[in-house]
Amino acid sequence: MAQIEERVNETEMKAMDANRYATKKTIAQGMLDIALLTANASQLKYILQVGEQHQFYKLMLILISLSIVLQVAAGILLVLQSLVSLAKSKDRSLLITVSHFVDAFIFLSVFCDIMKMNFGLDPAIPYKNEEVEILKP
Repeated sequence: MAQIEERVNETEMKAMDANRYATKKTIAQGMLDIALLTANASQLKYILQVGEQHQFYKLMLILISLSIVLQVAAGILLVLQSLVSLAKSKDRSLLITVSHFVDAFIFLSVFCDIMKMNFGLDPAIPYKNEEVEILKP
């Protein structure tokens, strides 16, 4: 009898651990999303301060802005996805479609971030103005 109770307790603990892990993972992903959005906002501020002096000003402005828009759109779709019931069969196809759009937006956002890191914002390279030398953050 004691062995059965121990097995039940072990099963309950494993189920609780999986739920706890999923919760921690979701929180960590949310924090990473906020960190990426904050980094993009900081880079946008920097590129706007430097202006046309930056060698790839227009490209960087487009990539950073596009990345921010895609991140916000993915976040909105995730909120909408959480509001739709998974139990209904007609809603299930809608959720799958929304999930594909979220994946695409996130993929494109990461692609924009990779491209912008290859074209500038290297803190080791100072940009010189005739009046003031501007160092990247």
